[in-house]
Amino acid sequence: MMKQMGAFLLAVLSCVCLLSCGTRTASTLKVVSHIDLQRYTGVWYEIARYPNSFQEGCVASTATYTLRKDGRIDVLNQCRKHTLDGPVVYAKGKATVVDQKTNAKLKVTFFWPFYGPYWIIDIGHDYEYAVVGHPERKYLWILSRTPRMDESLYRGILERLKLQEYDVGRLLKTIQATR
Repeated sequence: MMKQMGAFLLAVLSCVCLLSCGTRTASTLKVVSHIDLQRYTGVWYEIARYPNSFQEGCVASTATYTLRKDGRIDVLNQCRKHTLDGPVVYAKGKATVVDQKTNAKLKVTFFWPFYGPYWIIDIGHDYEYAVVGHPERKYLWILSRTPRMDESLYRGILERLKLQEYDVGRLLKTIQATR
């Protein structure tokens, strides 16, 4: 009886060991140390994103953020459908800071009462680019103040995203109009 119990425990421990080797838990997504919301507001051009259903067929995507008197942020996302000459579609929403210490963790709603996390995980020294992620790494956006981003800057962002355990192979570059 003792031998059977020992064999059973050994089998269970072996299964647990094998399962834990195959299962990888993502580490906690790190956000930037501080965001100056005044500097963050304005127009951002989408350089690349993870594919998602709500932006299907979007090109020339932009996000415009406007700081409100109540501390929240108005959000206006726009894109053209399928081509640079396609019809403009937009979504209006509101963002609320959920981490007052950093201002880097926000929640955004386009349809109350549903909110989604919006975490700023990388930012340029002069706020010339930003990278927005999701704590479970479901979503990802690389944003720029201009429609084009220097390739070396983009590669550096990709390297930092890999350190944050993002699959950069999933990124889709966004077609943007030239200025």
